[in-house]
Amino acid sequence: MTVLEVEVVKARQAGPRATFVRRVLLRATEVPEVAARLPEPSSSVAVRLTSDEELARLNRTFAGEDRATDVLSFAGEGTHLGDVAISWPAVVRQAEEYGHDAETELALLAVHGLLHLLGWDHASANERREMTRLTVAALERSRIRLAPRRL
Repeated sequence: MTVLEVEVVKARQAGPRATFVRRVLLRATEVPEVAARLPEPSSSVAVRLTSDEELARLNRTFAGEDRATDVLSFAGEGTHLGDVAISWPAVVRQAEEYGHDAETELALLAVHGLLHLLGWDHASANERREMTRLTVAALERSRIRLAPRRL
C-alpha cells in the first residue's frame, strides 16, 4: 500500500482546515485505479489554496491562457506527483452556483487536480466520462455528494 503525503498551503484565508483536504485526497487513493498509479512505497502532493489573481498568473505563465481558472495541476518528479493550485474565491463562487457547500467544491477540485497529476484528462468525451466516474468514486470515499448537474 502506497502512502500519500499531502502538504496544504493556504496562501490566503480559506475556510476548511488543511486536514480536510488531506483526508479527502488520502481517501481518494483507496479507489483501485488511483492506487494503481501511485509510486510505491510513498508519494507526495502539494495543494495551494490561493487567489483568482494567482491562478490567472499561473494559467498565463504555464498554459498561455490569459484568464483565471479554478484549479491547475503541475506535474512533479519522482515520488512527488506535483502541485495543485486552487482558487479559493472560485471555490466559493462555484459552490454557490451549484448549490453545495464550499468544502464539497474544494474536495471536487482537489480530487480533480490529483487525477490530472496521475495522468487522467478530459479532452474527449470518453476521458470526461472516466474522469467523472473516478471523481465521484473518490468523493464517495469521503461521503461527499455533489449537487446535481455539477459534473
